[in-house]
Amino acid sequence: MIIGEAVMCVTGCGMTESAQHLFIHCATFGTLWHFIRGWIGMSGVDPLNIDDHFIQFTHSTSHSKARQSFLQLIWLLCVWLVWNECNNRLYNNIQTTTEQLVEKVKFHSFWWLKANKTNFM
Repeated sequence: MIIGEAVMCVTGCGMTESAQHLFIHCATFGTLWHFIRGWIGMSGVDPLNIDDHFIQFTHSTSHSKARQSFLQLIWLLCVWLVWNECNNRLYNNIQTTTEQLVEKVKFHSFWWLKANKTNFM
């Protein structure tokens, strides 16, 4: 049995938690994309649908397959970190700022790329 509070966003914004809300519309987690795009030198407006967001983020420019693969990694990493942050807030009462999440994206992406490409600088 799920109590009413369990379906609400863990940020306390009062909205129902859904994938669309958490990853795009949430005032806390949705802003992550703005910072990530700035870090990797992309500009754009987030679509309202999570599927469209993935396609736009990873294929919005005519970059090489390597660039698209990198953007897919970043997108999936952001989703994974938001999911972990939700669990931390819900179960461990630990909150990470958006800026800290951005730093985690940078660190984890570098770590993953370095582990898979030994000559990665």
